[in-house]
Amino acid sequence: MSYSAKIISMIEMGKFDDVQADFEKALQKDNADLIYSLAEELYSLGFSELAQKAYQFLLDKYPEEDQLRTALADIAISEGNSDKALDYLAAVKPDSDAYLNSLLVAADLYQTQGLFEVSEQKLLSALEIAPEEPIVLFALAELYFDIKKYHNAIPLYLTLIKSGITELSQVNLTQRLGFSYAVSGKFEQALGYLKQVHERDIDFDTRFQLAFTELQLKQYDEAIKNFTKLKESSTDYSTVYPYLAEAYEQQGLLQKELEVLQEGLRVDQYNIKLYQLASSVALKMQQPKLAEEHLRAALALEPDNMTLVIQLSNLLVELKKYQENIELLTDYLQNDETDPQLYWNLGRSYAQIEDEKHALENYQVAAHTFSNQPEFLREASFFYRKIGKLKSAEKCVAAYLKLIPEDLEMLDLQDELHDL
Repeated sequence: MSYSAKIISMIEMGKFDDVQADFEKALQKDNADLIYSLAEELYSLGFSELAQKAYQFLLDKYPEEDQLRTALADIAISEGNSDKALDYLAAVKPDSDAYLNSLLVAADLYQTQGLFEVSEQKLLSALEIAPEEPIVLFALAELYFDIKKYHNAIPLYLTLIKSGITELSQVNLTQRLGFSYAVSGKFEQALGYLKQVHERDIDFDTRFQLAFTELQLKQYDEAIKNFTKLKESSTDYSTVYPYLAEAYEQQGLLQKELEVLQEGLRVDQYNIKLYQLASSVALKMQQPKLAEEHLRAALALEPDNMTLVIQLSNLLVELKKYQENIELLTDYLQNDETDPQLYWNLGRSYAQIEDEKHALENYQVAAHTFSNQPEFLREASFFYRKIGKLKSAEKCVAAYLKLIPEDLEMLDLQDELHDL
């Protein structure tokens, strides 16, 4: 048995004590082919320091063998020594048999450094040299996939799959292609490939894309099945809850939708979107108290979130809780918040409690923004008529009828104002 074979055997049996001594003997006694195979085995087993020594030993003896430089560069990259890696790669010239591999290693180096455009150029150069080489196509596809240029990755994965290659470097290419189609919005194509992925190979992200694709294609039963599997296999995968809720909503199953959203809130109690959706569903189910509770809980987490403030204000107006709405919005106006919707909601609330002075003030401020909003103009018209501001009422009615000329009630109001 050669020393190289003995070393690998000892490592596989977990006997590491004599490895160093036999390694030195292998360099002295074994031939170059055995030492090269030893270096490859050591690197694959995680013994990069010994592998580096073996490759360097061979390079010192055979300086013309550029594949040794690319191997050493690869080890240097894995150790975070980019300068050393670049030194090895710079020594590999375009006329070298190892130049193609050096481009791949350089692309990997630049990708780890976040220099994606440089990495891309290296791989495109490799593609010019070997346009049908699977490892080149795969490396470029993976780069595009990692930097979310899925439309560029798709034809590369497709070329590999059509050539009969469905897996490389333990990467499922069918899964990659289906995922890329899905996030590119090409759901019909995505579904065909995602359904080809064996159940044991589907990870969380792929199952999510499969369920999301089914949701987009209105295959609600299948979407619910896959979203539910995802939820059950990873309870903290909180992204699933809004989409599972949407699938239930599309089937008219509001109670199931609300249950899913509330379950999601138990998993992620800081998810503002879940509170908003749960509030909306509760309102559809004629549960206004629950709807309000969800919005108030969300607002407690993000008190400066004006979208939440307006949603809660709109709900309070709808529930005729005018005084509560005034108290809510007054606090924000005191903090110099100037969202025009606040003034509109305050105007309608003050109007309902017969505080005409404050109602007028707020309607006038809101009018600067909503002068082309039919709902506001209609509401303001009746308010101005009620408090005797007839010219303001006429102006609002005229503006409204330019937008909706067929509204008979507003036409009657216009005639009434003309007669006053």
